[in-house]
Amino acid sequence: MLEYRVFGEDPAKENVVLLHGIGGSASIFFPQIKAYKEQFNVIVVHLRGHKNSPSVEEVEDFSFRRAAKDVIDVLDEVGVYKAHFVGISLGSVLTHQIMSMAPERVEKAVLGGAITKMSLSSKFFFLIGKWIKNFTPHIWLYALFAMILMPRQNHKESRNAFIKEASRMKRKEFLGWYGIAHNVKVTFAKVPSVANSIPKLYIMGEGDHMFKRDVIRDTTGLANAQLHIVPHAGHVVNLDDSDTFNQVSMAFMNGDEGTEYLSQDERMKES
Repeated sequence: MLEYRVFGEDPAKENVVLLHGIGGSASIFFPQIKAYKEQFNVIVVHLRGHKNSPSVEEVEDFSFRRAAKDVIDVLDEVGVYKAHFVGISLGSVLTHQIMSMAPERVEKAVLGGAITKMSLSSKFFFLIGKWIKNFTPHIWLYALFAMILMPRQNHKESRNAFIKEASRMKRKEFLGWYGIAHNVKVTFAKVPSVANSIPKLYIMGEGDHMFKRDVIRDTTGLANAQLHIVPHAGHVVNLDDSDTFNQVSMAFMNGDEGTEYLSQDERMKES
């Protein structure tokens, strides 16, 4: 069982599951936990290979599908059948996988710093990483990717937060996740057909140069999908502008119809 923590068990409140990015932990959701727990029961998990959760080496053929099943097992353990999911970066990938595997378990999905496929530039950098990972300390590799992914000065705080968390991650765990990164596209492939009835909100930082364009293209015309671009934020949008992220995500989960998202024309301009 993954390590997890539950904030609130009020049967009158809906449940929200928070899924962090690679190398991250529950601490990256501190601003969200503080805001969400006023209105929701909040379930935070540490994905396999992170903190005190089991190792990626404890299962054969580790995959995104297996990682998603780990999360569903936590819901079964705490007695929650259906919940909202909020995923950041890798957490968005697993949310896509869960929507594809078990759409009946997802009330609404908030996908921050979302990844729908590996862009050409990210494929290039991951290929370089594949060449050097056997003789380079994994934290150097992680720090390099963090700098490439979050290069701006206003991304510094969230970039440093992720590097700090990743420094506590064992090399074998990082490489286990790194080894399945090329399968990201598969996790999104069935979402348009299998999860078309699930309301989805994609929250992207304006400065997320690695993944924003593909997300805009892939979600244009996607059933029940909304898109919100946060100015001046980067890939880790929930930390770069936690106030906006909290406001928009909570309004979405609460069904606030007054929230403004990007229109189809605006999406085309952004892409």
